[in-house]
Amino acid sequence: MVRVAVVAALVAVVLLAVPLALAIRSALYAGQRDTLERAALAAAVRVNPDYATGDPAELPAPAAGGHLGLYDPRGRLRAGGGPATADAPAGRAFAGGAVRARSGGDLVVAVPVPHAERVIGVVRASSPAVAVRDRVLLAWAALVGVAMVALAVAVLVARRQARALAAPLEDLSRHCRAVTEGDLGARAAPSSISELDQVAHTHNEMLHSLSELLRHERDFAGNASHQLRTPLTGLQLTLEAGLAQDDDARLRPVLAEALAATRRLHHTVEEVLRLSTPRALPRTRAADRPLGQVLRAAEGRWHGPFARAGRRLECLARDVPDDVPVAGGPVTEILDILLDNARVHGRGTVRPVVRDLDDALAFDVTDEGQVRGSAEGLFDRGHSGGGQGAGIGLALARDLADSLGGRLSLTGTAPATFTLLVPVHRED
Repeated sequence: MVRVAVVAALVAVVLLAVPLALAIRSALYAGQRDTLERAALAAAVRVNPDYATGDPAELPAPAAGGHLGLYDPRGRLRAGGGPATADAPAGRAFAGGAVRARSGGDLVVAVPVPHAERVIGVVRASSPAVAVRDRVLLAWAALVGVAMVALAVAVLVARRQARALAAPLEDLSRHCRAVTEGDLGARAAPSSISELDQVAHTHNEMLHSLSELLRHERDFAGNASHQLRTPLTGLQLTLEAGLAQDDDARLRPVLAEALAATRRLHHTVEEVLRLSTPRALPRTRAADRPLGQVLRAAEGRWHGPFARAGRRLECLARDVPDDVPVAGGPVTEILDILLDNARVHGRGTVRPVVRDLDDALAFDVTDEGQVRGSAEGLFDRGHSGGGQGAGIGLALARDLADSLGGRLSLTGTAPATFTLLVPVHRED
């Protein structure tokens, strides 16, 4: 803003000062010539027509540094000061009429002396041009000083206005940083500038709406999770009691499988509730379960559904120790989502493969199907590649991967391959 104000003031000063400087120069030179002409006319009036016969001509004293002289028709200096012979301006004056010119560094005005309808002489008045030039330079210096003062005032006013505008903008910027850091209760303060107040008011209304929306979503997730956990806990206790009391060999596997499914559902509810809390994604989850146990549990859960669909499930761990600890809950949920996605949308044999990348584990889930369309669109919430379901499985899986500090991505389209990278911290 200061730069714009200075440029605008500078343009205005230049547009005003340049013509004014030229006008000052012209006025000073014209004024000096007018002064010389008045002096020459006053001297011409006092010239005695008999000066040619020897009667002396009395001329007034010239101005300081100047000359005032009388020349006869032959061009000789008869009285006063000046060149011994008439110069060009004085010569032209004999033709009639006053002459204004420059000669030898002087400003010269020559006026004819008429008598009996003829010119009997010429009065020549002159002054050094350098004196007028010095006055012009002095006036220009004063003009430059005034222009500098005007620019300084423009800068001061612009800086003051800039501070007045910058203060509410900086406050709004601090408010936005606070919101970015998680303080949804921060609000922009009003200022004395109506346009900025309108922006701040609109921003505060938007933030209030977003806060209410997030609160409703968190409340819904919390309420739903709470209401699910209570009956799930009761169902889990009932299944455990039935498993402990029932000796029927045919019912015990069914009860055990139902109990395991209930526990998995309970863990799923816990993960969804965790993701719904503020700052859920950056949290670090503890590595609480060996990798081998996670893979064997996943294979046990999904072997039956794939077998009933006439498909094979082959879990492999390439040079990865079974005792490498991983965050069991989130990794299990992600693997379940990827395997269910392969069951519904894929074809042929499904191969979950674990690779060791030193500081991370790569879980590749591959089937013999193909992925069409945008790879990133698969992870958009609401996207359903097969036209079934709510389309939140892969989006939830990516959120879970982010919560581990890892990454879930589509690494192959034919055959379809999803890769989960999970960082690991091994003890030396």
